[in-house]
Parts: sequence; C-alpha cells; structure tokens
Amino acid sequence: MVAMMATAGYAQVNWKTIEKASQVDTKSNKKLFFVDFSTSWCGWCKKMDRETFSDPVVSAILNKYYIPVHFDAEGTASFSWNGTKYSNTQHPGQKAQTHPFTRAILGQKIGYPSFAIFNNAGGLTQILQGFQNAYDFSMVLWFFCSGDNNKYTFAEYQQIFQEEIKPEMMKKLGL
Repeated sequence: MVAMMATAGYAQVNWKTIEKASQVDTKSNKKLFFVDFSTSWCGWCKKMDRETFSDPVVSAILNKYYIPVHFDAEGTASFSWNGTKYSNTQHPGQKAQTHPFTRAILGQKIGYPSFAIFNNAGGLTQILQGFQNAYDFSMVLWFFCSGDNNKYTFAEYQQIFQEEIKPEMMKKLGL
C-alpha cells in the first residue's frame, strides 16, 4: 500500500491500493472513489504529493468523503473494476507499459498526473489532469463530494466558493 509519510506540519492522505478499492462493496459504499494516476518518474506527481496532497484541507476531504487510491499508471496490478478485469504483465528488463486501466479511463489523453473521480458505484464522473494547487483542488473535490455539482455550474461555484461554500466546508471538515 502506498501512503504518504506523516511529517511535521503535513497532513496525510490514507491512500488505498487499487486492489483494495476494487473490493469495496459498492452497494453499501457512500464515498466517492478518487484515483491518482501517477508514475515513479513524474516530477509533477511528486510536486502534487509534496504540495497538494499534504495540504490539511485536501487530505481531510479525500479521507472523509472519498476512497483515495494512489495508482501506478505503469504498474502491474491485477484487479477488477466495474466487472472488467485489468492486468499489466511486464517481463524483467522490459520498458514500463501504460496499464490497461489507465488507458481505459484516460483514453487518448494520457498524461501525469491525472485524477479520476468515480461515483460510489465506481462509475466515472470526472477526469482532471495536470498539477493542481491545494486551494483549487480542494474546491473541485468539494464540488463533487458535496453534491454541489448537481446545483451549480463550476463557473458559478468558483464565484461563490470563498464566501458561501468554503466556511461550511471547513466546519464539516472540523478545520
């Protein structure tokens, strides 16, 4: 299991493996799924780990309202997601290949870091790509987990977030 190390001043996302997340009983699950598609060589992924995922608001949202998954987009994990089996067999010395799950979710727009938000049954809701700062990322995460995506366009949401949404969000997060 991949987990960020707790360091003084840093929050910790309680990352799950894709194998664990794929075993969640979607009938009783109330949380959304969040998948961080990254690679070991991706500098922007490392920056996300250092600057965004270590933010107390981002980590609190992910831990409380999502099942957060750190997924090696070129790894060899074998699992089933929404009834489809995925595996990426690589032989020693072979160049890393994009995992079939990565290709299935991101399609032709493969880049790292990329993030996918799935509903509580594992159906794809949203894909985000590229580095995200903590403030903007917390806004996006809250937009989906709060259900505000059913009330507002994202443009409207951005206009009211700071004054109307964020105070209630912080209260619900206990921050």
